[in-house]
Amino acid sequence: MWKQEWLDAVLVPAGLAVMVAYHVWLGYAIIHRPKLTVISLNAESRRQWVFSMMTEPLKNGTLAVQTIRNNMMASTLLATTAITLCSIIGVFVSNTSASKYTASPIIFGNKRPLLDTITKLAILVCLLMAFLCNVQSIGYYAHVSFLITVPVSRGKREHCEYVSRNLNRASYFWSLGLRAFYFSFPLFLWNFGPIPMFVCCCMMSSILYFLDTTTSFTRHLHSESFREIAESMDGEIESAVHSL
Repeated sequence: MWKQEWLDAVLVPAGLAVMVAYHVWLGYAIIHRPKLTVISLNAESRRQWVFSMMTEPLKNGTLAVQTIRNNMMASTLLATTAITLCSIIGVFVSNTSASKYTASPIIFGNKRPLLDTITKLAILVCLLMAFLCNVQSIGYYAHVSFLITVPVSRGKREHCEYVSRNLNRASYFWSLGLRAFYFSFPLFLWNFGPIPMFVCCCMMSSILYFLDTTTSFTRHLHSESFREIAESMDGEIESAVHSL
């Protein structure tokens, strides 16, 4: 006969499997089908932006630094939020007492004190990952803010590639930190039972699929834009190099 205690053993691994399977597919799509994902298209957009800014650093330097500063502020906000939540959850975990634990009748599943502590520790790990990823993102953004104002000299086009790679790495770490926040939502709902946790995993995977993938119109629009920008940037860079 089915028991409520079995819900945690079935629905929790199933929900985590849904989230992990989606992100495995997303990683595969980013590597093998880049035009299908918004992450890859945004990476190419940042690369073109770096080339555009570095062709005329005296004219675009202020705009480039301000744009990077705004991204640093966003990473700083997420890092501060993550470490604050870590401190709060750490206090709750340290004050958890089995003798004072009382299960709620609306929670279905095996909500023992040990399982409740494991839930809080899992959320704590996600928030710590979010904090570390955002701190790493801030470091890359700070490094790019110095490099992007360097003018492109003769034979130094690879410098733009190096700056764009660092900028994309900063954005990737920011995305990873945001994904860690996303993973903490189902774990938080696990406190109310495995059923809300499983439903949240399914709904979040569907929402992330909508946000991470592109439509055929968007892919065509980006492809045409990148082709035109690449041709114009090649001409501008060549003229800038020959003028030096």
